[in-house]
Amino acid sequence: MLWQRIRNKQLGAKFRRQHIIDDYIVDFVCLQHQLIIEVDGKYHAGGEQKEFDAVREQKLKSEGYYILRFTNEEVINNLDQTIECIKKHLI
Repeated sequence: MLWQRIRNKQLGAKFRRQHIIDDYIVDFVCLQHQLIIEVDGKYHAGGEQKEFDAVREQKLKSEGYYILRFTNEEVINNLDQTIECIKKHLI
């Protein structure tokens, strides 16, 4: 759902899907604005995955990226609000 709203420069910036950065594959990235968008399922909420995500996020931030995280539920139930949040970070 999200990809259909951000692809083809619909927000004025080019996004790539499932893009490799360093040793990681990010859900979506706008290289021009160094903005990463991650959409997390429930398995990101705890345990080892949460720790892995924290290390991964720190590494990507150290390379100059800003990371927006949304849950699957946010994207599904509040897509317009999600898009507005992304737009704010493209200015």
